[in-house]
Amino acid sequence: MAIRVLIVDDTDHVREMLAQMLMLDGFDVAGKASSGPEGVRMVDSRTPDIVIMDYKMPVVDGITATRSIRKIAPTIPVVLYTAYLDAELEARARDAGVTACIGKVEGLETLEREISALCLELVDG
Repeated sequence: MAIRVLIVDDTDHVREMLAQMLMLDGFDVAGKASSGPEGVRMVDSRTPDIVIMDYKMPVVDGITATRSIRKIAPTIPVVLYTAYLDAELEARARDAGVTACIGKVEGLETLEREISALCLELVDG
């Protein structure tokens, strides 16, 4: 059974690029949310195995959305994928329950490796 991934990013082309990459790698894209609140709702309704979360979004940022996700799905891995990564943001993200932080400048290959590692933990755990 394919690992189900939810993508939460306010930029259309980023959501689509991530979805295409993940599908090519054999993942099942459980949903594509364009905002934090929509992502939280989708976690509840679509039960993904992993969430890829952007940080900087209007209305509700990725850290706040992650805190909400933790209330309904405390163990689901959340990967913060953002162009604004620094040590302070990473500390705040971890405090909110983010599993891993990856800078968009690190590229899709790094994101793919992290998702694959988390999938191994899901399968082995």
